[in-house]
Amino acid sequence: MINLKKAYWLSSIILFGFLIITGILYIAYYNTLVAYFISYGYPTYLIYPLAIAKVIGSIIILYNKNTFFKKLAYAGFFFNFILAFFAHVMIGEIDPFPTIFIILLLISYFTGKKIRP
Repeated sequence: MINLKKAYWLSSIILFGFLIITGILYIAYYNTLVAYFISYGYPTYLIYPLAIAKVIGSIIILYNKNTFFKKLAYAGFFFNFILAFFAHVMIGEIDPFPTIFIILLLISYFTGKKIRP
């Protein structure tokens, strides 16, 4: 049980801390991200909503009070990481971060379910 809690908190803090930081950087470095989004084939109007969703979703999961919104945030991050993985694959770029994030997300989700019956 203690190892599950450590796995949950370690994966959650690493992943969602990183997502909060990247959400803030999306807003701070908007002009730099425009070129990346265009190269991946995504519309640039997604940058601000994605940044806000990363920060709010991470806070909801780390705050751990409302299970409906927490599950919704986990699902949103899962789809975000899957789409990011395939966006990189489709342009021929190998980026390990979407895969690492999916693994951390799954560890956080499943260990979190086991420590809270």
